[in-house]
Amino acid sequence: MDHTHHHQAMTTATTGGHDHGGGGHDGNHGGHMGMVMTFYFGYHNVELLFTGLLINSPGEMVGACIGCFLLAVLYEGLKIGREVLLRRSQVNVRYNSMPLPGADGTMLMETHKTVGQRMLSPGHFMQTLLHIVQVVVSYFLMLVFMTYNGYLCIAVAAGAGMGYFLFSWRKAVVVDITEHCH
Repeated sequence: MDHTHHHQAMTTATTGGHDHGGGGHDGNHGGHMGMVMTFYFGYHNVELLFTGLLINSPGEMVGACIGCFLLAVLYEGLKIGREVLLRRSQVNVRYNSMPLPGADGTMLMETHKTVGQRMLSPGHFMQTLLHIVQVVVSYFLMLVFMTYNGYLCIAVAAGAGMGYFLFSWRKAVVVDITEHCH
């Protein structure tokens, strides 16, 4: 077995031969073996999600940042979209009333609305499929952030913010007007 590459990388790491320009001679940041554990700004030898997806120029970094930004926007859109679909597919609406003592000793009736959906329905299958997509996208975004590349991390955070801005205003907020402070 030839351990020349391993010995060369270990010698570089132990002798202090570090390249802080964004990538080392062996494709790792700073010549370290293994994963980068500090934030850095660079665009040389940045591996993104897959082995063959290597960033080596400013243009490639800009493209990767735009892609990560759009992926984060998509993630926020998926979250809100799933909520909208869930509200549309709800069936079995039930109203439950329960007596509560009022402030002046009288009894008040508080009504709660309970909704559900059927397990074997097209709506539930669509929710399940979208949940799988949302989980995969969220893990991709986490892995992008774990590159510790400052440009990519900013793109993910900015995309999440933009997605929230674009989609969350449609999110309905339920206010219980019968709620009392104790």
